[in-house]
Amino acid sequence: MSILDKILGGNTLYYPGCLTKFVAKDLEEKYQEILRQEGIDFITLSELELCCGSPALKAGYLADFKKAAKENMKIFKDHGVTKVITNCPACFMILKKYYQEALGKDWNIEVEHISQTLGSKLKAQNSKLQPKVKNLKLTYHDPCHLGRQMGVYDQPRTVIKNLGYRISEMKLNKKNSFCCGGGGGVQSNEPDLASKIAQDRIKQAKETGARILCTACPLCYLHLKENAKGIKVKELSQLFSLNKGKNDHQ
Repeated sequence: MSILDKILGGNTLYYPGCLTKFVAKDLEEKYQEILRQEGIDFITLSELELCCGSPALKAGYLADFKKAAKENMKIFKDHGVTKVITNCPACFMILKKYYQEALGKDWNIEVEHISQTLGSKLKAQNSKLQPKVKNLKLTYHDPCHLGRQMGVYDQPRTVIKNLGYRISEMKLNKKNSFCCGGGGGVQSNEPDLASKIAQDRIKQAKETGARILCTACPLCYLHLKENAKGIKVKELSQLFSLNKGKNDHQ
């Protein structure tokens, strides 16, 4: 955030999303620490922020979704938020794409997935990130909302490579990536099918010979981890080592 932004009251909001906030709280803490380490000023509104409205939109409750969007926008603007950073691909898609459609010109808040935020720091060569491993092979799973829906493929990979990892791609990657099976209500309504899809994806990951399967989505992470055998599943934040060289994957 620039000095001008601070003078004018512009704030960057870290928005974890419901799944991270209520289920994967360790990821929220990790991402906040990563942002601090990178010198990125941000605020949180954990007691005030609402669900982005994704479940309502996907279930067809358009009026409820628009109501949630308006309420969130009011909360954000009341707190001087001019930019939102989120680690949840679904929240990223909803806030960046569907809030714009629902609210029109009233929605003028910049939205980034956290991999874009960190990738930009690396591109500008002002990142404080240092490689924590050397050439350790992993494979990366593209989340549906982040990849095919929003076209964010390179930034997570940039972050991973700059942490010292070597990516061995699965045959189905980027725009042809295989779904983890956990999204779209499948896990809730068809749990056996969701597990079968996840197990197929785990098999594809193991075929690369990688020790670690990494993804930049809390839902993909939790669902793949639940179904993983013979490979470690890590969320992007867990590749960072912030405690005096202690490697998180070990």
